Amino acid sequence: MADFVIDMRNVTVELDNRIILDDLDFSLKSTDFCYLIGTTGAGKSSFLKLLYRDLLPRYGDVQVGTFNVPRLKEKEVPMLRRSLGIVFQDFQLLPDRTVYENVAFALEVTGNKRSFIKKRVLECLALVGLSHKHANMPGDLSGGEQQRVVIARALANEPRIMLADEPTGNLDPEASRSIIQLLEQINNRGMAILLVTHNYDLVKSFPHRTLKLKNGKIYELSEQEIKDL
Repeated sequence: MADFVIDMRNVTVELDNRIILDDLDFSLKSTDFCYLIGTTGAGKSSFLKLLYRDLLPRYGDVQVGTFNVPRLKEKEVPMLRRSLGIVFQDFQLLPDRTVYENVAFALEVTGNKRSFIKKRVLECLALVGLSHKHANMPGDLSGGEQQRVVIARALANEPRIMLADEPTGNLDPEASRSIIQLLEQINNRGMAILLVTHNYDLVKSFPHRTLKLKNGKIYELSEQEIKDL
């Protein structure tokens, strides 16, 4: 049996009496780097929200790791979310805390010991190339550096899956490329990546499995279809 970290079956989502996702099937292996593309309003955000239980399907099954998401009790939802590394376009860093403190926060809320937190934060900052900026405030950093801090924070609890929602949306082309390269490195270390993007130049420059949401359905693009984006 394939090692799926995400497995959706027959998932239908309705919002305001409109079908957003229509009897959709999707699976992601632990080794996958996968782009999810589609026009504005195609349902990409709804798709991600299903995975961290910010939205429930009308029908169907959503399995994320060991969690059957629709059947989770409310008290179990934080455990699901800690199993995911979530990266947003708008950073969502705490402006009054240092880089170190922003990454540490993800570990403090789960009650880890201070010695473990220090070791893990420094590991994560080293992985994203920002050890030398640990004492800086977010406002002192470039957009690309801020997104690297977000990725470090997302890695802190050692998730098996990273969900990245337009992580390069606010970045210049050079910074965008460096973020994709960083995510590739993380993927090569054994973490599944699901990346929502509008940036087709990146999809073509760094080719990986690419899925397109259209009319509530999901389609896997061929190599030629990716080149033609």
